[in-house]
Amino acid sequence: TFRAGAVEQLKTHAACLDVPLYHQGYGKDAATVAREAIRLGAEQGVDVVLVDTAGRMQHNEPLMRALAKLVSVNQPDRIFFVGEALVGNDAVDQLSTFNKALADHQTATDPRLIDGIVLTKFDTIDDKVGAAVSMVYTTGQPIAFVGV
Repeated sequence: TFRAGAVEQLKTHAACLDVPLYHQGYGKDAATVAREAIRLGAEQGVDVVLVDTAGRMQHNEPLMRALAKLVSVNQPDRIFFVGEALVGNDAVDQLSTFNKALADHQTATDPRLIDGIVLTKFDTIDDKVGAAVSMVYTTGQPIAFVGV
């Protein structure tokens, strides 16, 4: 719960899609909120629970520690890096730094890293499309979704 307006944005999207949204507002422990959402989802027979970490900046150590805790506590099936395609090769640096920070802040001997990449604003990239290929090459992980 870091990005200003994140909860309001998710409320709007959830209402448009007619899907439930679990949140506890701002300033809460992300791992605890995710655990409760997953518990409620399982209780209600929901197959998929998406957890939006609301802007984990890869150079912000407290935010990355919170993300590593979320991963350790909840053991998600998949971890996706979501980035804007329009930043070009900066996205490769963001992704590499994100993955390294995720590894550095987990206590497990075999830390979980990203399983896939979600790129937004793909329709705006013109000559920066090579960054998407570089992201896949750098991580060995696929682009799971492209948004326009």
